[in-house]
Amino acid sequence: MSFFTDLAHQYIDGEWRPGKGSWDIIDFNPFDGEKLASIPVATAEEVDQAYRAAERAQQAWADTNPYARRTVLEKALRIVEEREPEIAGAIVAELGGTHLKAAFELHLAKEFLREAIQLALRPAGQILPSPTEGKENRVYRVPVGVVGVISPFNFPFLLSLKSVAPALALGNAVVLKPHQNTPICGGTLLAKVFEDAGLPAGLLNVVVTDIAEIGDTLLEHPVPQVISFTGSDKVGRHVATVCAANLKRVVLELGGNSALIVLDDADVEYAVDAAVFSRYVHQGQVCMAANRILVDRAVEAEFTEKFVAKVASLTVGDPADPATQIGPLINSSQAESISRLVDETVESGATALLHGRADGNLVSPSVLTGLAADSPVLRQEIFGPVALIVPFDGEDEAVRIANDTPYGLSGAVHTGNIERGVRVGQRIHTGMIHINDGTVHDEPIVPFGGEKGSGLGRLNGESMVEAFTTQKWISVQHGRSQFPF
Repeated sequence: MSFFTDLAHQYIDGEWRPGKGSWDIIDFNPFDGEKLASIPVATAEEVDQAYRAAERAQQAWADTNPYARRTVLEKALRIVEEREPEIAGAIVAELGGTHLKAAFELHLAKEFLREAIQLALRPAGQILPSPTEGKENRVYRVPVGVVGVISPFNFPFLLSLKSVAPALALGNAVVLKPHQNTPICGGTLLAKVFEDAGLPAGLLNVVVTDIAEIGDTLLEHPVPQVISFTGSDKVGRHVATVCAANLKRVVLELGGNSALIVLDDADVEYAVDAAVFSRYVHQGQVCMAANRILVDRAVEAEFTEKFVAKVASLTVGDPADPATQIGPLINSSQAESISRLVDETVESGATALLHGRADGNLVSPSVLTGLAADSPVLRQEIFGPVALIVPFDGEDEAVRIANDTPYGLSGAVHTGNIERGVRVGQRIHTGMIHINDGTVHDEPIVPFGGEKGSGLGRLNGESMVEAFTTQKWISVQHGRSQFPF
């Protein structure tokens, strides 16, 4: 596993070095428990060093011709393309992603890099009129300076890159903290890609650490002006609170409890295919996953029979096997939590059409129905292979159930009438919704983000410019102003 051990370091100011903390983060393969790497944690002092290095390097980078910045990103894209088999293998080993999942993540990563290349040339200023005679108002788009990025374990390479690449393209420097379970794919692998692409030292720093070591240093530090966080709503609320107290901007991409709605005129077989993928891709460890499958009673029996049959046919096992469709959950804590949730929900009166069991970190799929309307499981995010089938009578009830959640990230509506689907979709309080498709989608130029407890702000396309730049007003008086004293 030299790939992992070679990258098992902190990356600060262009140097690869061990952390100075007194304990190690151990990187495990979640399927077989193999130790991939051991990384001494970064201390609060090293986080400070990373931010200070970013601060020193940023201004020269902002002053660099954007065409030159674009060239670095173009090289990074070529490196990812050349090393795709190696990166895919790392995704399989470090986070238990199947071959299909690794290919899906890398496809999106390359698309987002292509968009970041274009972002380098995107910021545009304005000249605005003034009521004062002789005055010209210029509005410039300028980098925010230094961006702190905190990424999750489920799509670590993509979701780190998704903030890091645009922030760099727009003239910022970055300090990245990957999730402790995916320190390589979500952190130091990106550092290696950009180092080899010729990014100047100090512009991207990666600190592998934990809140137990550094507390809120990453958030409270005076250097970063924007924090981009992807993760749970519980942690996201803490990030928002700390950043607000320190007058920092945040972009929060948080959890979800998406509903996939099957109306009475839907193509049932197609809706089944969309629902199975939307719920079980990457073992359900996806913020956009369809936690709740809402089905009109007119098609409930047909849908449920076909859905359960398809789920039962999914192959659970070693993610390194190309035939595997359901791999392991990220760690034993998550596997135990999901198994306990299923057991408790059944004990409280739900019917298990499939009752998944745990074998180490492998958890086979569950399908639950007959849930009480006030069942807590209907309102929470389930980060695992568990589907909830909920019948409804008519559009109004479907909308009411779909909105009965503190989240609002994604969703889908299946119907034989597209405009009917759009009308229903407009009534769902969510940042994104898809008609006759799955719930798991991300595209480089479309605003991505949620409502309610699913986050603040948007990423992708022009939203990246909003997230990682700020506006600066410079007025020019070509004549002479008149002052009252």
